[in-house]
Amino acid sequence: MANRILFVDDEQKILDSFMLNLKRRYDIHLALGPGEALAKIASDGPFQVVVSDYKMPGMNGVELLSKVMAVSPKTVRIMLTGHADMDVSIAAVNSGQVFRFLTKPCSMELLTSAIDAALEQNRLLNLEKDLLRNTLLGSINVIVEILSLVNPLAFGRSDRIRRLVMELTKSLKLPNSSKYELAALLSQIGCVTVPEEILVKRYSGQGLSPEEQHAFDRGIRTTSALIKKIPRLEEVGDIILCQLDSPSLEVEGTLGARLLLLALDYDDLTLAGKSGEDALRELQKRPQRYGAPLLAALEKLLAGEDCHRIMDLRLAGLEPGMILARDVRAMDGTLMLSRGLVITSFILDRLLSLSDTLPIHEPIHVISPDSKGCVHP
Repeated sequence: MANRILFVDDEQKILDSFMLNLKRRYDIHLALGPGEALAKIASDGPFQVVVSDYKMPGMNGVELLSKVMAVSPKTVRIMLTGHADMDVSIAAVNSGQVFRFLTKPCSMELLTSAIDAALEQNRLLNLEKDLLRNTLLGSINVIVEILSLVNPLAFGRSDRIRRLVMELTKSLKLPNSSKYELAALLSQIGCVTVPEEILVKRYSGQGLSPEEQHAFDRGIRTTSALIKKIPRLEEVGDIILCQLDSPSLEVEGTLGARLLLLALDYDDLTLAGKSGEDALRELQKRPQRYGAPLLAALEKLLAGEDCHRIMDLRLAGLEPGMILARDVRAMDGTLMLSRGLVITSFILDRLLSLSDTLPIHEPIHVISPDSKGCVHP
């Protein structure tokens, strides 16, 4: 049952009354006091709605629901309160900590009406989340697939770091991970304006001249400015600025920037020929740049990954979902697709089409799509 409601009160008989009257309508869960409520959210959450009494020992309802908002932002919060607490209840609603407050005594009809409204609010919040992940992220994935054929060097890199960022956010169980994935996926968009020879130097860890660095930074600023024009992606645009030669301290210190920098720096080191383990050791020399939790998560990923199932296939044997273990080049040396890219149906169709006029060097080295947890080819 999706309609999971957590009732919080310091009186067991009141909780029992909620269970008796509402168990046929909702999936009811009970918590005797704020401490038990927070423990249940941590172990058995998320709940669609939390209904809390205001006056409880140790922590009042506003304080509890503020903590619920912090750990479970999509949970909709309702507070039950007496008339004497009206002012503090109104303040809680106005500050966004509480969706509704109900005065006691409260009829079951009024309570169910408020819970139904809260469930609808929860549905809308999750619909918005799905829109961001499925619609926006899906549309951007299509754009990046197209651009991967225009500039395979830059967009192969974006796909590699996106997969690494996804694995890190999953390992750390970070909420709202879509913005971090989008930042990784879009981080190289501006590189279409940067000459390829500069990208080759930058990606291989070579130092850039002041003029070359200026050109690279201009591409990053262009990317950020374009992304910020998309509603609700302002934070993603800010994260991307961490790639600048001298990013602001406000940008560089954020979790999103540290995630992106870790993925980019790891990719730089592996492109330069270092193994995953050697790259990790280099990154661990700068813990202040990424933070100990991110480095520990990367170490865990590398320890558990299985990236050794590399196959050599002819072009006709490629399938969507396979990961390129090496660059794909034409017979004349032209880079067609960059290593680390996940092959999609679109990319495969375009590659087959291009091979009619520009023969592809075979065999092609790929990683099986069932190699789970692989963060680098």
